[in-house]
Amino acid sequence: MSNELIINSTPQGSRIALLRDKRLVEYHQESDDHQFNVGDIYLGTVKKIVQGLNAAFIDVGYEKDAFLHYLDLGPQVQSLNKFTRLVLTNKNISHKLAGFKPEKDIDKLGKISQVLVKGQKILVQVVKEPISTKGPRLSCELSLAGRYLVLVPFSNTVNVSKKIDSSDERKRLVRLVSSIKSENFGVIIRTVAQGKDVAELDKDLRNLVSIWEEGMKNLKTAQSKDKIIGEMSRTNSILRDVLNESFDAIHIDDKKTFADVRAYVNKIAPDKEKILRQYTGKVKIFEHFHVEKQLKMSFGRSVSVAGGGYLIIEHTEALHVIDVNSGNKSNAEEDQESTALRVNMDAASEIARQLRLRDMGGIIVIDFIDLKKQDNRKKVYERMKQEMSTDRSKYTVLPLSKFGLMQITRQRVRPEMNIATREVCPTCNGTGKITASVIVADQIEKNIEHIFGKQNEKKLTISLHPYLFAYFTKGIYSKRVQWFMKYYKWVHLIEDSSLGLTDFHFVNSTGEEIELV
Repeated sequence: MSNELIINSTPQGSRIALLRDKRLVEYHQESDDHQFNVGDIYLGTVKKIVQGLNAAFIDVGYEKDAFLHYLDLGPQVQSLNKFTRLVLTNKNISHKLAGFKPEKDIDKLGKISQVLVKGQKILVQVVKEPISTKGPRLSCELSLAGRYLVLVPFSNTVNVSKKIDSSDERKRLVRLVSSIKSENFGVIIRTVAQGKDVAELDKDLRNLVSIWEEGMKNLKTAQSKDKIIGEMSRTNSILRDVLNESFDAIHIDDKKTFADVRAYVNKIAPDKEKILRQYTGKVKIFEHFHVEKQLKMSFGRSVSVAGGGYLIIEHTEALHVIDVNSGNKSNAEEDQESTALRVNMDAASEIARQLRLRDMGGIIVIDFIDLKKQDNRKKVYERMKQEMSTDRSKYTVLPLSKFGLMQITRQRVRPEMNIATREVCPTCNGTGKITASVIVADQIEKNIEHIFGKQNEKKLTISLHPYLFAYFTKGIYSKRVQWFMKYYKWVHLIEDSSLGLTDFHFVNSTGEEIELV
């Protein structure tokens, strides 16, 4: 199984696509001005205590106050508050927490008014980004994620990922990490740490401690609403979490982003630097790797399932509903039960992919095709669990009910990803009235004649819809060849499926778009 990461830089930010065996499985958008990412640590101010909710609203600079529940304070919140006060008052205190005397853990069933007061400054971490009309959700259980370890200040425990099954390996990792961790720092050992030696773990731990120290230096001079420790870019965080031996290549089309990623990869996995590729092709990177087409095919209300069948995906405020339909698969098997089983099994694979691709969270209800046999319902349940096993979000899958419904809960920490698959006509802007599409080829030819004849351009590149590309390049004596014979200049044509059928762009030799008359 091969993995490729495709990174496209745009004026608005970055677009990141994760391909598994050339198939799109994850898609992320990163805005340059986006704040309040999951993992960011802020110095907030308590604005309001709500006794009925046993929660507080914290001002971290967002237009709406962020939400902090008592259960998200964490047992060591009093130690955090004490340390924050000491740093803010410029007391001589070690940022490594060495020698720091922790406070007593708070009561699990206590009241938030016993811990926080209005106007108090407090260190908080974003655990859920602003979604819809809600502000960020916060926690006081601070943690810094590395490649192999997660650093937890004000704790002394060492925990191991439940996905590491081997008892001997779990004991080995606990023994190693316990011997290298600092005082008053807890550590969570991630799944990818399995089999790693002490040198790699120690390097990761030292890096996390240095990030904490730098953040505490920022805290000394920080004002309310300031970001103390920022989570790394979405690109680097994906690499941190998924980069492994199965990665074949990372393609990046921007020099600055390429340099940033190379520096980060060299820091966490120097042996992987050789798989970095700076894309310099003339065709857009998402077009070259067929990502644009997969995006358009994967984000509609109706999604096709490999081997026949299709899904209908509906979204409501309370939950997501997915309906499985057999489509043209109904005649492929010997009987109705076999047909339903096969479609359901294929649909389970596509549903797991859709949940990751769209980053759907909350409650998902799936209406599978009815199955009479209990064994078959169990097979669908097992397939869904197997397909979900690679999901990096927390989830729970329940067995099929007697009505053929499956319920899944999936952690939602970011707004759901959505791609517009219904395009507004670039010529009519949605009015329904356009210049006859059959004359678009004539318009392009007239513009070429004007540019070569009147403007005396030496080089010309045209981005256009794949249908027009095929029309101008088909055959030995194609339209493009005819242009060359007429003007003695070669016109470079670029397919761009993101353009409408009647839309096109002319670019000169310096890469500037030509204004057409």
